[in-house]
Amino acid sequence: MNPFYHQARFLTSAANISQAPPDEGAEIAFAGRSNAGKSSAINLLCQQKNLARISRTPGRTQLINFFALDEQRRIVDLPGYGYAKVAEAVKERWQESLAGYLEGRRCLRGIVLMVDIRHGLKAFDLQMLEWSTHRGLPVHLLLTKADKLKRGAAKSSLLLVRREIADYGSDFSAQAFSTLKRQGIDEAHNTLDTWFGLGNTEQKKDPGIQGE
Repeated sequence: MNPFYHQARFLTSAANISQAPPDEGAEIAFAGRSNAGKSSAINLLCQQKNLARISRTPGRTQLINFFALDEQRRIVDLPGYGYAKVAEAVKERWQESLAGYLEGRRCLRGIVLMVDIRHGLKAFDLQMLEWSTHRGLPVHLLLTKADKLKRGAAKSSLLLVRREIADYGSDFSAQAFSTLKRQGIDEAHNTLDTWFGLGNTEQKKDPGIQGE
Protein backbone atom coordinates (compact mmCIF):
# COMPACT_ATOMS: atom_id res chain seq x y z
CA MET A 1 0.00 0.00 0.00
CA ASN A 2 1.50 3.29 -1.13
CA PRO A 3 1.62 5.83 1.75
CA PHE A 4 1.73 8.69 -0.77
CA TYR A 5 -2.06 8.66 -1.06
CA HIS A 6 -2.61 8.95 2.68
CA GLN A 7 -1.73 12.66 2.46
CA ALA A 8 -4.82 13.38 0.35
CA ARG A 9 -6.89 16.31 1.58
CA PHE A 10 -10.10 17.93 0.43
CA LEU A 11 -9.35 20.90 -1.80
CA THR A 12 -12.63 22.27 -3.17
CA SER A 13 -15.96 21.46 -4.77
CA ALA A 14 -17.13 22.85 -8.09
CA ALA A 15 -20.57 23.02 -9.66
CA ASN A 16 -18.96 23.52 -13.06
CA ILE A 17 -15.51 23.69 -14.63
CA SER A 18 -15.24 27.45 -14.14
CA GLN A 19 -15.04 26.85 -10.38
CA ALA A 20 -12.35 24.16 -10.66
CA PRO A 21 -8.74 24.66 -9.52
CA PRO A 22 -6.22 25.89 -12.13
CA ASP A 23 -5.94 23.48 -15.05
CA GLU A 24 -2.36 22.40 -14.37
CA GLY A 25 -0.44 19.47 -12.95
CA ALA A 26 -2.18 16.10 -13.13
CA GLU A 27 -5.64 14.88 -12.20
CA ILE A 28 -7.16 11.41 -12.15
CA ALA A 29 -10.94 11.34 -12.15
CA PHE A 30 -13.11 8.69 -10.50
CA ALA A 31 -16.36 8.15 -12.38
CA GLY A 32 -19.23 5.69 -12.31
CA ARG A 33 -22.91 5.11 -11.90
CA SER A 34 -24.54 6.34 -8.70
CA ASN A 35 -24.03 3.89 -5.84
CA ALA A 36 -21.18 2.06 -7.62
CA GLY A 37 -18.85 2.73 -4.70
CA LYS A 38 -16.76 5.71 -5.83
CA SER A 39 -16.49 7.46 -2.49
CA SER A 40 -15.74 4.22 -0.63
CA ALA A 41 -13.00 3.36 -3.11
CA ILE A 42 -11.39 6.80 -2.84
CA ASN A 43 -11.43 6.58 0.94
CA LEU A 44 -9.83 3.13 0.90
CA LEU A 45 -7.15 4.02 -1.65
CA CYS A 46 -6.28 7.14 0.35
CA GLN A 47 -6.40 5.24 3.66
CA GLN A 48 -8.90 7.67 5.16
CA LYS A 49 -12.37 6.90 6.45
CA ASN A 50 -14.12 10.16 5.67
CA LEU A 51 -12.15 11.87 2.90
CA ALA A 52 -14.89 11.44 0.33
CA ARG A 53 -18.41 11.72 1.68
CA ILE A 54 -20.40 8.50 1.45
CA SER A 55 -24.15 8.75 1.06
CA ARG A 56 -26.64 5.91 1.38
CA THR A 57 -28.89 7.76 -1.06
CA PRO A 58 -27.81 7.33 -4.70
CA GLY A 59 -27.56 10.57 -6.63
CA ARG A 60 -26.57 12.78 -3.69
CA THR A 61 -23.12 13.71 -5.05
CA GLN A 62 -23.93 16.69 -7.25
CA LEU A 63 -20.59 18.51 -7.29
CA ILE A 64 -17.15 17.78 -8.69
CA ASN A 65 -14.96 17.24 -5.64
CA PHE A 66 -11.19 17.80 -5.80
CA PHE A 67 -8.70 16.19 -3.40
CA ALA A 68 -5.07 17.32 -3.40
CA LEU A 69 -2.28 14.77 -3.04
CA ASP A 70 0.48 17.35 -3.38
CA GLU A 71 0.84 20.70 -5.13
CA GLN A 72 0.57 19.18 -8.60
CA ARG A 73 -1.50 16.00 -8.24
CA ARG A 74 -5.22 15.66 -7.52
CA ILE A 75 -7.90 13.01 -7.34
CA VAL A 76 -11.31 14.09 -8.60
CA ASP A 77 -14.63 12.58 -7.52
CA LEU A 78 -17.12 13.14 -10.33
CA PRO A 79 -20.92 13.19 -9.85
CA GLY A 80 -22.48 9.74 -10.18
CA TYR A 81 -24.42 9.20 -13.38
CA GLY A 82 -27.32 7.07 -14.48
CA TYR A 83 -29.55 7.28 -11.41
CA ALA A 84 -33.13 7.86 -12.50
CA LYS A 85 -34.80 8.98 -9.26
CA VAL A 86 -33.80 12.63 -9.43
CA ALA A 87 -35.48 15.54 -11.17
CA GLU A 88 -34.75 15.81 -14.87
CA ALA A 89 -33.44 19.36 -14.46
CA VAL A 90 -30.99 18.14 -11.81
CA LYS A 91 -29.78 15.34 -14.08
CA GLU A 92 -29.25 17.79 -16.91
CA ARG A 93 -27.18 20.04 -14.62
CA TRP A 94 -25.02 17.11 -13.54
CA GLN A 95 -24.52 16.02 -17.13
CA GLU A 96 -23.50 19.52 -18.17
CA SER A 97 -20.95 19.85 -15.36
CA LEU A 98 -19.62 16.34 -16.03
CA ALA A 99 -19.30 16.96 -19.77
CA GLY A 100 -17.66 20.32 -19.18
CA TYR A 101 -15.01 18.76 -16.97
CA LEU A 102 -14.35 15.72 -19.15
CA GLU A 103 -14.17 17.66 -22.40
CA GLY A 104 -12.30 20.72 -21.20
CA ARG A 105 -9.86 19.57 -18.52
CA ARG A 106 -6.38 19.43 -20.07
CA CYS A 107 -4.61 18.16 -16.94
CA LEU A 108 -6.77 15.02 -16.83
CA ARG A 109 -4.47 11.98 -17.06
CA GLY A 110 -6.91 9.08 -16.80
CA ILE A 111 -10.29 7.79 -15.67
CA VAL A 112 -10.89 5.25 -12.93
CA LEU A 113 -14.32 3.87 -13.77
CA MET A 114 -16.39 2.18 -11.07
CA VAL A 115 -18.59 -0.70 -12.20
CA ASP A 116 -20.57 -2.98 -9.90
CA ILE A 117 -19.13 -6.43 -10.63
CA ARG A 118 -22.58 -7.99 -10.27
CA HIS A 119 -24.10 -5.92 -13.07
CA GLY A 120 -21.30 -5.43 -15.60
CA LEU A 121 -21.02 -2.63 -18.14
CA LYS A 122 -24.14 -0.56 -18.74
CA ALA A 123 -24.94 2.02 -21.41
CA PHE A 124 -23.53 4.94 -19.41
CA ASP A 125 -20.30 3.02 -18.75
CA LEU A 126 -19.90 2.29 -22.46
CA GLN A 127 -20.47 5.97 -23.23
CA MET A 128 -17.68 6.83 -20.82
CA LEU A 129 -15.38 4.37 -22.56
CA GLU A 130 -16.24 5.85 -25.96
CA TRP A 131 -15.61 9.37 -24.71
CA SER A 132 -12.26 8.37 -23.19
CA THR A 133 -11.25 6.79 -26.49
CA HIS A 134 -12.10 10.03 -28.24
CA ARG A 135 -10.01 12.01 -25.75
CA GLY A 136 -7.16 9.50 -25.90
CA LEU A 137 -7.27 8.87 -22.14
CA PRO A 138 -6.56 5.56 -20.42
CA VAL A 139 -9.30 3.95 -18.35
CA HIS A 140 -8.92 1.54 -15.44
CA LEU A 141 -12.10 -0.19 -14.32
CA LEU A 142 -12.59 -1.10 -10.69
CA LEU A 143 -15.18 -3.86 -10.56
CA THR A 144 -16.48 -2.99 -7.13
CA LYS A 145 -18.30 -5.08 -4.54
CA ALA A 146 -16.36 -8.20 -5.56
CA ASP A 147 -17.08 -9.61 -2.09
CA LYS A 148 -20.74 -9.96 -3.10
CA LEU A 149 -19.86 -12.80 -5.49
CA LYS A 150 -18.18 -16.13 -4.96
CA ARG A 151 -14.63 -16.34 -6.27
CA GLY A 152 -15.55 -18.23 -9.44
CA ALA A 153 -18.38 -15.88 -10.34
CA ALA A 154 -16.22 -12.82 -9.66
CA LYS A 155 -13.47 -14.19 -11.88
CA SER A 156 -15.94 -14.90 -14.67
CA SER A 157 -17.35 -11.36 -14.45
CA LEU A 158 -13.86 -9.89 -14.57
CA LEU A 159 -12.89 -11.95 -17.63
CA LEU A 160 -16.12 -10.94 -19.38
CA VAL A 161 -15.46 -7.22 -18.80
CA ARG A 162 -11.86 -7.60 -19.94
CA ARG A 163 -13.09 -9.16 -23.17
CA GLU A 164 -15.60 -6.34 -23.63
CA ILE A 165 -12.96 -3.62 -23.28
CA ALA A 166 -10.26 -5.38 -25.29
CA ASP A 167 -11.33 -3.66 -28.51
CA TYR A 168 -10.71 -0.25 -26.93
CA GLY A 169 -6.96 -0.87 -26.82
CA SER A 170 -4.17 -1.57 -24.38
CA ASP A 171 -4.83 1.58 -22.35
CA PHE A 172 -8.06 0.07 -21.00
CA SER A 173 -7.76 -2.34 -18.08
CA ALA A 174 -9.93 -3.87 -15.36
CA GLN A 175 -9.58 -5.48 -11.95
CA ALA A 176 -11.76 -6.84 -9.17
CA PHE A 177 -12.08 -4.56 -6.16
CA SER A 178 -13.71 -4.73 -2.73
CA THR A 179 -13.63 -2.07 -0.05
CA LEU A 180 -15.11 -4.47 2.50
CA LYS A 181 -12.38 -7.08 1.95
CA ARG A 182 -9.73 -4.47 1.09
CA GLN A 183 -9.14 -6.32 -2.17
CA GLY A 184 -7.25 -4.83 -5.11
CA ILE A 185 -5.63 -1.85 -3.37
CA ASP A 186 -2.07 -2.45 -4.58
CA GLU A 187 -3.16 -3.11 -8.15
CA ALA A 188 -5.17 0.11 -8.23
CA HIS A 189 -2.29 2.07 -6.68
CA ASN A 190 0.06 0.77 -9.38
CA THR A 191 -2.19 2.24 -12.06
CA LEU A 192 -2.47 5.56 -10.25
CA ASP A 193 1.31 5.64 -9.75
CA THR A 194 1.87 5.21 -13.48
CA TRP A 195 -0.59 7.92 -14.46
CA PHE A 196 0.72 10.34 -11.85
CA GLY A 197 4.33 9.68 -12.86
CA LEU A 198 5.39 8.23 -9.53
CA GLY A 199 8.43 5.96 -9.74
CA ASN A 200 8.95 2.83 -7.65
CA THR A 201 11.23 4.80 -5.39
CA GLU A 202 8.42 7.38 -4.99
CA GLN A 203 10.54 10.01 -6.72
CA LYS A 204 7.90 12.41 -8.00
CA LYS A 205 8.35 13.43 -11.62
CA ASP A 206 6.88 16.63 -12.97
CA PRO A 207 3.36 15.68 -14.11
CA GLY A 208 3.07 18.89 -16.06
CA ILE A 209 5.30 17.56 -18.85
CA GLN A 210 3.35 14.32 -19.37
CA GLY A 211 1.03 14.18 -22.32
CA GLU A 212 2.13 17.56 -23.62
